Parts: sequence; C-alpha cells; structure tokens
Amino acid sequence: MSDNGLRSDTRDRDLRLLLGVLLATIGALLLWVFYTAVASDPGPRLAEIAHAKVPRSGVSNPVTSVLLNFRAYDTLMELAVLLAALLGIWSLGPAAAPFQQAGSALRGMVAWVVPLLILTGGYMLWIGGQAPGGAFQAGALLGAAGVILRLAGDASAGLPNEVQQRWLIIAGIAMFLLLGLALIPLGGGFLTFPPVMAKWLILLIETAATIAIGATLAAAYVGGRPR
Repeated sequence: MSDNGLRSDTRDRDLRLLLGVLLATIGALLLWVFYTAVASDPGPRLAEIAHAKVPRSGVSNPVTSVLLNFRAYDTLMELAVLLAALLGIWSLGPAAAPFQQAGSALRGMVAWVVPLLILTGGYMLWIGGQAPGGAFQAGALLGAAGVILRLAGDASAGLPNEVQQRWLIIAGIAMFLLLGLALIPLGGGFLTFPPVMAKWLILLIETAATIAIGATLAAAYVGGRPR
C-alpha cells in the first residue's frame, strides 16, 4: 500500500474516533440534563398558576383565559399562520370552476344547514368565556358553512368579493394589534388586559377572530384567488 493510502486510512480512523468521542460527549451531556431536570424540584406547575389567575383573566373558562389572555401572543401567531396559508393558496392562481349547481333536495338541505351552522357558531363564540367553545370552534363552523355552499355550486362559498375578503381575513390580526397597541398607554403593556375590561376586550378579539377564521377556511376550500 502506498504512503498516500496509509495517510488516508489514518485520517479516516482519526475522524471516526473524533466523531465517536463527540457523539459520546453529547449523549452524556443530554443524560446529565435529563437527570438534572428529573431530580430537581419542578416548582409550581403552569396549570396551577393559570388556574389561580383565571378570576383575573376576564373569563371563567380556563382554556379561553390561557388562549386569549395569558398567551395571547401564541393565538395571534396562529391567526398569522392561517393568513399566510391562504396567501399561499391565492398565489397559485384563480380558483377552479365551482361544482355543478345543487338539485332541489340539496338546496333544501343547504337552506336549513347553513343558517344552523352560523347560529351555532355564534353560540360557540359567546359561550367560550364560560364553557368549551371560542373563536376557533366558531370559525370552524362558519368555514363549514362555506364549504357546504361551495359543494352546492356557489362559486364564492358565500364569501364577498376579493377586496372585502381581504378585510375579513385580516380582521382577527388587525383587532389583536389595534387593541394591543391601544393598551400600551394604559400602562399594562401590549395585550395586557386590565381586569375590569378584560371580558369585553376578549369578546371583541374573539368576534373578529371568528370572522377571520371562518372566511379563511372557506376561502382556502375554494382553492384559489377569488375570480
């Protein structure tokens, strides 16, 4: 074997040895971190802290208090993700042609189901402060109403023209940002709700978010930029 071949084998062996030592070190470090986390005192749990502060959140439902008050930033980002997804769908071009117009039986069903979905969505929005419900559940019901209309042959899934759709789909984010900025002069910070106003501010945000989520889901099902 030539000297070049010997040097190459030596480098490969040294590299494998170095890589093995590095991986072993990382593994030992991870085990130490895991052991430290398990053995140490965890302190107060987040669930306990959240439950203790629910009376100051403006709503009695712990889930809503977390989503719209304690970690409102996360909910704002979730709405931004929905908006980004719809913009991606719109960037693919115009929507496909609608389905064939519904027959009399389906039209009769749509005439009953769609209003019920909208009514139930309004109920889920209102009850979300006291019981399971809220903006995402209500918005999903509104989006389902749009899907049914699209399946029945409505090209726009019950949505208005493109300009108005743009206002609807940014309603949730816009309301979050406007209220968050308006609260800063009150001294509480961005999206820090004063306890005396928290209930109505959360309801206002959830109403705008419901509209935005419903419009976004229906528009996403249409599958392209409005014609």
